[in-house]
Amino acid sequence: MTESTNDRSQKLDGLRGRISSAGSKNDLIDAIEDALGVSAPVGDPKVIEALGKRYTGQTDEADRVSDRIDKIARKGLPQAWVGDTSVLASDVVGAASRDAQQMIEAFQGGGKALIALSDALETAQTKDGTGRGKLRDARTMLGGKDGWFDDWHEDDDEEALRLKARSLASHGIDDVHAAAVDADDAARIAARDLNKFAAEARAGQMDTDELTAADRLALADTANPGGDPELNEILSANDLERSGRAMEDMSPAERARMEKLLANASSPQEKAYLMKALASGYDVGEVEKFGGKIHGKDAAWLSEHLTPVTTNSVAPGKEQQGFRGELWDQDNETCVPSSTVTARALVDPVYALELTGGPDGTDDDPDHFRKRLHDEQFRMNDEGDGEMDGWWWDQHPAGMDSDGQEEISNKELGPHTGDKYDQKEMDGADDRRGVLPDIEKSVADGKPVPINITRVDENGGRHGHSLMIIGQEDGKLQVYNPWGTTSWISEDDFINGDLEAAADDRYSKAHKGDVNRVYIQQD
Repeated sequence: MTESTNDRSQKLDGLRGRISSAGSKNDLIDAIEDALGVSAPVGDPKVIEALGKRYTGQTDEADRVSDRIDKIARKGLPQAWVGDTSVLASDVVGAASRDAQQMIEAFQGGGKALIALSDALETAQTKDGTGRGKLRDARTMLGGKDGWFDDWHEDDDEEALRLKARSLASHGIDDVHAAAVDADDAARIAARDLNKFAAEARAGQMDTDELTAADRLALADTANPGGDPELNEILSANDLERSGRAMEDMSPAERARMEKLLANASSPQEKAYLMKALASGYDVGEVEKFGGKIHGKDAAWLSEHLTPVTTNSVAPGKEQQGFRGELWDQDNETCVPSSTVTARALVDPVYALELTGGPDGTDDDPDHFRKRLHDEQFRMNDEGDGEMDGWWWDQHPAGMDSDGQEEISNKELGPHTGDKYDQKEMDGADDRRGVLPDIEKSVADGKPVPINITRVDENGGRHGHSLMIIGQEDGKLQVYNPWGTTSWISEDDFINGDLEAAADDRYSKAHKGDVNRVYIQQD
């Protein structure tokens, strides 16, 4: 079985220490042979480069498609309706234009990502080969292993030879390790970019013949108002895939009811939220009830009531996330259940409306929203067997352990995303680097990822906090903090365990801030 790039770099880092500290000839021989047994960076740079050039070569054809669509748009279109769900023709052309532009960006970006990977891999393999040459030379210098008595005694000449070989081997293992780290970084960056472009091939995610291409294109393109449309699309890649599968699995009668519901929707946003409810696991009858509550509402109302997060940009700083003056934030020590409540509201619009609008969807009094949010935080705290503090007449949550967090993630998020959440201990930067591609793919698909962070106070006391990663863009991760904010952090900050930008300076490296646990399904 081929080692992962992250496993390889970790193993080689340990061998650097063994080689540099080897106090006997036999120990040095063992360490060198173990180092030579670690696999070199795998992959054929020429094949990867050719694939990258093939991708970029498709850009001209995508440009021609985009030009033809723009010509149609400029001619002007009648107010004609197309598709099973009565999508306006002009909306379809607009969506097709944006989809074509995304296709151009995907071909260009995907091609560049592959070519960059090819270049980095070729450089890493050359560096690895140089390092292995030094290791082999050092091994040759040492000759055969010493017997028990010879290994016990070392004269001056033997010591000088060992130290010379050890110095050469140290340089060699440094080269091999650096090559592994470079290959790991290049593979991670390529995986991040390619996963992002794949997730943005949105209309294709809805794999169903029960909706026309026009329907699928328009649904995939629909965004909430306010902020960058690409950062506020209503249906994630996971939503599109799950809703398409749900349509395929329906009986003819159920499908007819769903298509009628979509056709009667008053706006593209209303249609998209009906499909999001279907993707969240609700049956047609439940989606119809939900549809009755939101029918005829404008796009701003739908956004305000059905999603807890609006993203304006990927600029540094924190964005407050609230509803009518009340933040989506935690009461008491409920960071784990509070982040889970908000994450579920992100993937489940029926649940979001229950919080913002109450049972019938019309009670949007901010004080009532606050009470419902408070009650849900406490309910999930009980569900995860969270700790309680205070006198019996004034009990309040006081934190939740990792088993409880895993339990409520699987109960509250899993049914609506289709994922299973397993806790992964992060013992250092290498572990965080290793899990990062999985996190980025998960959130690119629209599936939130819970994480835990820790800090140490001035008295040496350790404190923890729970956050939720909800997006990724341009090498950054979007993090929801149950203090009622979202912010963007760099990949390097995550790898280094520095979440100051998402929390505050108490979680900086100066206060021994760290990311110690991630909850995600890994194959």
